[in-house]
Amino acid sequence: MLKRRSIEIPGLEHTHPIPNASRVGPLLVTGGIYGKDPATGQLAPDAAGQCKLMFENIRRVLEAGGATPEHVVKVNVWMKNKDDRVHLNPEWLAMFPNPHSRPARHTFLDADQPYGALVSCEVIAVIAE
Repeated sequence: MLKRRSIEIPGLEHTHPIPNASRVGPLLVTGGIYGKDPATGQLAPDAAGQCKLMFENIRRVLEAGGATPEHVVKVNVWMKNKDDRVHLNPEWLAMFPNPHSRPARHTFLDADQPYGALVSCEVIAVIAE
């Protein structure tokens, strides 16, 4: 029988009673991941900083769930301003440098980001056991 396990990252807690991610067997799915500094609990002041911290937080959540970027199969991104992709793509390429081994990604516009965020994402990973 598969058991669900909540993944919690100190400093990245949500304001609602939900974990940062949930894992059942080899499947790990995150909730919203933001450009929040876990040491201060604050969002970075600009889109570039939020994108950088968001990808650092993706790594934190993956690691806590027993995964690496290689296990990621899909990333959904929400951005307040589509022009901020100029900050998103360098972080994406740093995390997924191999053009023949990148996860799928879909980027949506969302003018009403939670917490006043400029960018957020959710990640789906499959962990080989």
